[in-house]
Amino acid sequence: MITKSSGKAVADLQDISKIYGAGATEVRAVNGLSLTVYQGDYLAVMGASGSGKSTAMNILGCLDRSTSGSYWLQGQEVNSLSDDDLATLRNRYLGFVFQQFHLLSNLSALENVELPMIYAKVPVEERKQRAAAALQRVGLGDRLKNKPNQLSGGQQQRVAIARAIINQPSLLLADEPTGALDSDTTREVLAIFDQLNQEGMTVVLVTHEHDVADRAQKVLLFRDGCIANQDPGAWSAQSKLQMGPNS
Repeated sequence: MITKSSGKAVADLQDISKIYGAGATEVRAVNGLSLTVYQGDYLAVMGASGSGKSTAMNILGCLDRSTSGSYWLQGQEVNSLSDDDLATLRNRYLGFVFQQFHLLSNLSALENVELPMIYAKVPVEERKQRAAAALQRVGLGDRLKNKPNQLSGGQQQRVAIARAIINQPSLLLADEPTGALDSDTTREVLAIFDQLNQEGMTVVLVTHEHDVADRAQKVLLFRDGCIANQDPGAWSAQSKLQMGPNS
């Protein structure tokens, strides 16, 4: 069972465009995108290469700034913030999970999960307690001291998820989180996302795998820098044919 959105906006993008180059070399990677993500949403983002989905996710994650339009995250207008304030906002409200796990090889699982709390200046003992609880939550309570090279790919992704949720983010962004995993491990990792959403966490997940997207409440199909389809019931065989089998 997937949780229902609450009607409270977590992220609100209005008429967002991202332009690279100028004149004859101008490229509109995102073109007039409007999207509101509500608390409790579970959204999957799909689209062919060059459709704008990655650029849109970077803007949503405050990793890039739009050329025009407005973006409000938890009631704060993002585009007007300094780089330092933007980094603080990102650490406070956003969690990230990537295809590559981005764990520090010289740190244990516990220490990797602690990192966002160090930036947030959480006291040492509280950091360790919360990190241990987060690893327990993703089924790694017995792996606190293991370093990444002592963990399987699926276990490393679980550490990355624990790190992403440690500050209780308003929005969890996952970019192809199962792309480097086998089928069995993919199901295990997706079950964690399902559980997090059932507990009320807002999730936006980029994927090219249709069976992964089918777990979400709604699929956003990107084309030509904007959303071509965002109807909850419209993820049909026709949409899949438009995407192609390997999109």
